[in-house]
Amino acid sequence: MHKSLSIVVATGLIGAATLFGAAPAYADETETSEPPRVELVLDVSGSMRAADIDGETRIAVAKRAFNKVVDALPENTQLGIRVLGATYPGKNKKIACKDTQQIVPVGPVNAVQAKNAIATLKPTGYTPIGLALKKAAEDLGDTGSVRRIVLITDGEDTCTPPDPCEVARELAAQGTHLVVDTLGLTPDEKTRKQLVCISTATGGTYAAAKSEEELTDRVQQLVDRAAVPPPVQPAVVTGTADCTNAPLLAPGVYTDREKISEHRFYRVAVQPGQELRASVSISLDRALNPDYGVLLKAASRDGRELVRGVDAGSGRADVLSAGLRWSADEQKADAKASADAADADDADEPADSATELCLIVSNSFAAAVTAAGPGMPVELSIDLVDASHAPDAPGLGRGFLFLLVLAIAGLVAGVLAGWITRYWVATWREN
Repeated sequence: MHKSLSIVVATGLIGAATLFGAAPAYADETETSEPPRVELVLDVSGSMRAADIDGETRIAVAKRAFNKVVDALPENTQLGIRVLGATYPGKNKKIACKDTQQIVPVGPVNAVQAKNAIATLKPTGYTPIGLALKKAAEDLGDTGSVRRIVLITDGEDTCTPPDPCEVARELAAQGTHLVVDTLGLTPDEKTRKQLVCISTATGGTYAAAKSEEELTDRVQQLVDRAAVPPPVQPAVVTGTADCTNAPLLAPGVYTDREKISEHRFYRVAVQPGQELRASVSISLDRALNPDYGVLLKAASRDGRELVRGVDAGSGRADVLSAGLRWSADEQKADAKASADAADADDADEPADSATELCLIVSNSFAAAVTAAGPGMPVELSIDLVDASHAPDAPGLGRGFLFLLVLAIAGLVAGVLAGWITRYWVATWREN
């Protein structure tokens, strides 16, 4: 999902395993030794012959920009180059829409090899972006390291299906840390929308370039960014349709997928004296109908809602987030009205036992085009901290004591008002 969104220190719930019979899931914070892998995907379709960038053709500008980037790459960069629309000049669309090749395999950069491969490119055919993205993901492999595709094109896909936005969502749903950044060369509005859709679906970025300098800078920034792995990779977790079989989560950051109008359940064990702080962010990776929202709830095992956090939107946004906080101590102080419902379930639990909560993530989305999967990217952050109690008060907020204080305050105010009025009237008569 965009936005990632937050870093939470993962600490274990040691007693949860013995108490509830199952070990909690933990967010994976181990960093792989495998360096990030990057593949540049260049559009070499016929439209790249247009001479509208500083009086030169788009392909000529792209070649020089690529060469500059290759010269500036660190030695440990794992880089590959794939092209699309570069070899078939014919009109047979079935053949043209399969025209994508990897011209430099992913690995340590050989500057001479990369430049020679780029120098031979000539604008030729169609624009099979969806297929090229699929092939680029295969080129990068699944080594467990961060993988990044940088797509540079001057036009939209002319070979749908497969639709490149759907391909991007499918790649992101595989949970293999794949990000697609997109660069538009003098893009029109339709191309821009498609490139934004592709990048948003995988948590990548979109940028436009209208000069050689802009293109060189953008590509260099993206490659440099890919060389620095994120400090924490969210652990993949799968929520369930009810609380009974939901995964038990320890503090950390998790990622999941939620379909349109779906409810996802997770469990968290909160020890006495602890406060749960949870948040959820959903990346809106497709067009939605107006008026929608995201709901995060904490509920007891018997279904009683304890607290909720809501975020609503109307129109396009990149991310919707909601958060909540809950502690058992404060809940017990203010929840006597619902104690009867809780007694039946909690009577056999010692006072110092952990409280198992159900976290429920819901949405009110309605897809503008299609409600097909995969679900939208969800990032769930969970933390358990020492409970932050409200400051001690003199107990004036409850029952007869409060009424007594009000009565005394009213009496004092009345006496003072009488004395002041009497003094004022006496003074006024004398003068």
